[in-house]
Amino acid sequence: MRIPLSVLDLAPIPKGQTAGSSFAASVALAQRAEELGYQRVWYAEHHNMPRIASSATSVLIAHVGAHTSTIRLGAGGVMLPNHSPLVIAEQFGTLEAMYPGRIDLGLGRAPGSDQATMYALRRDQTSSDTFPQDVLELQAYLAGESRVPGVDAVPGKGSHVPLWILGSSLFGAQLAAALGLPYAFASHFSPQALEAAVALYRRDFKPSAQLDRPYVIAGVNVLAADTTSQAQEHLAAMRRTLAVGLFGRGRTFTDDEAEQLLRQGAAAHVDSMFTYAAVGTPHEVADYLEQFRKQADADELITAHQAPDTESRLRSLTLTAEAMEPVAA
Repeated sequence: MRIPLSVLDLAPIPKGQTAGSSFAASVALAQRAEELGYQRVWYAEHHNMPRIASSATSVLIAHVGAHTSTIRLGAGGVMLPNHSPLVIAEQFGTLEAMYPGRIDLGLGRAPGSDQATMYALRRDQTSSDTFPQDVLELQAYLAGESRVPGVDAVPGKGSHVPLWILGSSLFGAQLAAALGLPYAFASHFSPQALEAAVALYRRDFKPSAQLDRPYVIAGVNVLAADTTSQAQEHLAAMRRTLAVGLFGRGRTFTDDEAEQLLRQGAAAHVDSMFTYAAVGTPHEVADYLEQFRKQADADELITAHQAPDTESRLRSLTLTAEAMEPVAA
């Protein structure tokens, strides 16, 4: 591919379907991504979201790993404030033992949930205050250099699972630069600080044992279809889905009611999440991704294929890869 491409999969649960069907779709998506030459597939930790099934991230990675052979799999990301560093080191050490050389561990600072869910997770608003120290503790477990005397991660010790810092603000960029870790920016849903964060990261990066030079992944929404009008239809459907998911308070909405929700103010928030979106035919998507990579100053793009059903997501994945194949000399 002209640009290294990866896939972000939230394991969406389409209306009227189940988590089981969502996981089957995630396997199909990863298998197709592997066939097409994508670099990696990442799964994001979310809680208490009726339409997202990727909450038990490490379990989903294990399931998909059993049905793929070569593609890298990882968390994009684990919300570390929700967990102890030791537990995450054990989980991802287990995955690395199962699928050697294929596991990534992306780490986020946000709890990824509301206050009631934070309580249910037995966390509070101060849980993220120790994020930098927790990253270092986790890194040490994976390196076999525990910072807690007498405690090792088994499995995990000495596995050196590569860490990534995820973020949508300058904080994550500063931390990734200081620790010499690769940085992934969540521009697929929180685009505001993209260029400033990447510039800061590249400017302040300090080489480390894991990485000798800066490496940036930027997130981008993709809706590739055979026609522009079909891609726009998928975009309209996803705007409705996001509006209901964010502001529907657990209710079931018809398409007309979802459109009304957008008109009543949800559109501003939803559309901001689609600030960076490649929507259209393969040629249109390829042109957009080329321009976005330059704007983001990214080494790799992670694509969130936001089509409303599995068949359309697989088609978007395929058309994008075919459009981004290297141009013959």
